[in-house]
Amino acid sequence: GSWRPRPEYVPGKIGDEGYVRIFDTTLRDGEQSPGATLTSKEKLDIARQLAKLGVDIIEAGFPIASRDDFEAVSRIAREVGTETDPSGYSPVICGLSRTKFPDLETAWDAVKAARLPRVHTFIATSRIHMEHKLRMTEDEVVQAAVDAVRHLKKMGCDDIEFSPEDAGRSDPRFLCRVLSEVVRAGATTVNIPDTTGWNLPSEFGELIATLKRDTEGIDNAIISTHCQNDLGLSTANSLAGAFAGARQIECTINGIGERAGNASLEEVVMAIALRGEERMGGLWTGINPVHISPTSKMVSEYSGMSVQPHKAIVGANAFAHESGIHQDGMLKSKDTYEIMSPETIGLTRQDDAGIVLGKHSGRHAVKTRLAQLGHNVEGEELDSIFHRFKDLADKKKGIVDGDLEALVHDELSSSGASWEVVDAQVVCGTMGLPTATLKMRGPDGMVRTTAAIGTGPVDAAYKAVDNLIGVPTELLDYRVNAVTEGINALAVTRVTITPTEEGDATYSKTAQGRTVKRIFSGQGSDSDIVVSSTRAYTNALNKMIGVLAVQNSHNEAQESEDLEKQEAVAQ
Repeated sequence: GSWRPRPEYVPGKIGDEGYVRIFDTTLRDGEQSPGATLTSKEKLDIARQLAKLGVDIIEAGFPIASRDDFEAVSRIAREVGTETDPSGYSPVICGLSRTKFPDLETAWDAVKAARLPRVHTFIATSRIHMEHKLRMTEDEVVQAAVDAVRHLKKMGCDDIEFSPEDAGRSDPRFLCRVLSEVVRAGATTVNIPDTTGWNLPSEFGELIATLKRDTEGIDNAIISTHCQNDLGLSTANSLAGAFAGARQIECTINGIGERAGNASLEEVVMAIALRGEERMGGLWTGINPVHISPTSKMVSEYSGMSVQPHKAIVGANAFAHESGIHQDGMLKSKDTYEIMSPETIGLTRQDDAGIVLGKHSGRHAVKTRLAQLGHNVEGEELDSIFHRFKDLADKKKGIVDGDLEALVHDELSSSGASWEVVDAQVVCGTMGLPTATLKMRGPDGMVRTTAAIGTGPVDAAYKAVDNLIGVPTELLDYRVNAVTEGINALAVTRVTITPTEEGDATYSKTAQGRTVKRIFSGQGSDSDIVVSSTRAYTNALNKMIGVLAVQNSHNEAQESEDLEKQEAVAQ
């Protein structure tokens, strides 16, 4: 459809009854998926990209979880949450919190600098959760929820979202009671999570319709959906919810999240864009879909979670036509097998682009192509990418978009790094022990050299890195992929690691109260597999060192504060 201005943002009200708010929780629920620890800088980059995409609400994190989380959320609130585009849009910045007062205060502190701050609080309402997890009665749960909303109001928060956790398995009558009480107390959005992905679309749609019909005062709040994908129904359930009257949909880029993930933003948005007008009673969103593909790639690279090739909308095969019949139809008319063009979501077909980069291409051509792919790089970052582009162009003919993307992500993930690979060389084969010699530049700017032997070339290189950096880690996963076909292709290596030293900083808390060991991913690219592997490992270590340093310095500050208090008491 043609572009139209989104209704002005007012908590609890939407000026257009067909408008559906998109609430993105990639940085909170998405980050809970195993292996997806993001650094503060990566979270900020993703938040900026989500604002370009035009999401209405960015759930930036769970501020009480760790010092690093708190810092990341408040930085997003200060930087992304205060920028306004020419149409007057700026995203709502939201922090998640349990109903405990210290949690609520921390969440409000983290988001309050944004132009439009929101706090999202939750408590479980299903019998199984109330009995086994909370050990609370229905009355106690209602009281905790109401107290939380009132506490937020008292602190000055006017945009409050409440979620009855595991609503999909809760008694609808009890849900109506809880929701009417929290709305009376001041909640402006009530979110209905199918936490375990248990519902079928007809069932979930019916639940939303029932709550809309039977909850007292529900007209003063927006109903929202949050569907998990355990049975592969999260998109279908979200759309069924919107069809039944929900006007906010919670989703994540690429559908990442706990277990089988969440409703995928790109699927929900494109389904509404293509079918909302004629089949869903005129539903629409404010999303600018040309930013879908760049956002999907960024989240995949930063989180280390690849997108399956046949994933709807953003998978590598979503617009590829292998079969002869399809190809013939496509050449005659693209509408034969495509319900949307790849250009809609920001993908350019390589063959339509007409521009192939090679060793004679200049800085400007590289910069222009990167901008078309959604990467605005300047200054030192551009110099470094261009330098590596020239190296690669000497080794292979015709640099494609995939090669450029890999170089950019490698550069972005290593910018501001404390350790970097300067030179790497390995000797291996059947004639002796695989040996790696490595030169690295450390945080102090000094270049150090070491050598190590291992069971193979990559193992030897990793042992050399360990010799220099000296942080004990365990390698959990190692993968190499070629960006293009052919013998001279660029290799992209992804690794995931976890710290082996025990300590508070090595664990993080999920919103459900579980403690999980932090996992860090890193990626590197080069036409030499050993070099790309060494870069990936170094990038993962840099991430880990950065996050642990923030957490440790916070712990030390806390300890000295406690010590001062004890001394003051002693005196």
